[in-house]
Amino acid sequence: MAPSFALPVRRGATALACAAVLGAAVAPAARADESPAPQQSGSAPAPTAGKHTGLYGTKDPKFDGVWRTSLAFLAQNAAGVTPAPEAIDWLAGQQCADGGFATYRADVKSPCDPKKGEFSDATGAAVQALVTVGGRGTVVAKGLEWLTKHQNADGGWGMNPGSPTDPNSTAVVIGAFAAADKEPGEVKSKDGKNPYDALLRFQLTCDAKQAERGAFGYQPDKAGKLAPNALATADGALAARGEGFLVEPVKAADNAAPKVLACGDGAKSAKEQQRGDDGPDEAPDGAAEAAAAYLATTLAAHGQHLTSALPGAKPQPDFGSTADAVIALAAGDHHAAATGALRWLQGSGNGALAWAKDDPGALAKLVLAAHAAGADPRDFAGANLVDQLGATGPTPSEAPADASAAEDAKDEKDDKDEKDDGGGMGVWWVVGVGLVAGVGIGFLLSGRKKQQL
Repeated sequence: MAPSFALPVRRGATALACAAVLGAAVAPAARADESPAPQQSGSAPAPTAGKHTGLYGTKDPKFDGVWRTSLAFLAQNAAGVTPAPEAIDWLAGQQCADGGFATYRADVKSPCDPKKGEFSDATGAAVQALVTVGGRGTVVAKGLEWLTKHQNADGGWGMNPGSPTDPNSTAVVIGAFAAADKEPGEVKSKDGKNPYDALLRFQLTCDAKQAERGAFGYQPDKAGKLAPNALATADGALAARGEGFLVEPVKAADNAAPKVLACGDGAKSAKEQQRGDDGPDEAPDGAAEAAAAYLATTLAAHGQHLTSALPGAKPQPDFGSTADAVIALAAGDHHAAATGALRWLQGSGNGALAWAKDDPGALAKLVLAAHAAGADPRDFAGANLVDQLGATGPTPSEAPADASAAEDAKDEKDDKDEKDDGGGMGVWWVVGVGLVAGVGIGFLLSGRKKQQL
């Protein structure tokens, strides 16, 4: 596979491809969807992915099966679609006995390797997805217990249990706790550190060049210096809000520009600005604002998209991390910045639809980005992304062809029920409130840990 950045989602297959092309030394910086596949002895050959398995997509799932199916669930939830029961069963059935998730288990009867075969990102993604479909409380609880057990002393998470904390993995896990209505800041390590303590260590502040302030780096270099990483910044901006991949649509009235970090005489310390006005256990909105400011500036400088490059290669448009940036900006109520990047993704000549074709993870990213920016994923540059995503997996239980028509029909029914009840607070109103109260929150990410500009 050529080293191209028209690649779909995060850790896994991309990492091995890059390692093959450039040598194993670069693999950690280039891993894509879910990191290296779990090493399982005695596993059955990987089946062909498809509708009959409950899995989304037809490509080899061993590097990203759990990830792409989780993203698909979240995107379908955003579009008012319920995944098929067999798909929900498949994802829940991928859980290991101790509560963690591998990238993909061909034979779920074979035990998982808890040190190398289970992943923070896969577990965090699956938890977010299963919260949205409901009815899987035991699986969700076991997943959160696994994540809590494997929290690093600094409050964050790495790719595998015991691996160094990184902002991308930590962000996915923050989203998992948030989706399950658990305050991420209250998840404390044995040293009393929470996920936000870990996350903020990766943000460049007043010690960095002015143009780099607010960005997040992936890992420091040998000299201990962080370099801006667009994907880590998108992840950090979203997680610093205490959000997962599925966010409420931004309103057109929300046009405030993100606030940059103020440095120099008279300014608060960078740490105080990162934390904002809330306590140490609360989502650090100041850090999120600074990251959003970096994203907005970088998007504008590159024609409203983010770019990626392998070492020595020419930067190319990065569709996945651009979609992530849209979501992060929307989560911060930055409508103008979010919709500007979304319009670039919708552009007829930039290749986003070709990038996402038949790929459930990539399609899900575009659906989630459109939803976050307040656009219709059923009319994405003339394409119905919801139908395209549904076609990559089992037929959904609920797949309205026209979401607005379905909503209109529901409103008409509600009006009729209210009239039948004499205009009082009828049973349908009560049921509706109960349903809204039970809805979970969710998430999304992309092309992680590549060298980004």
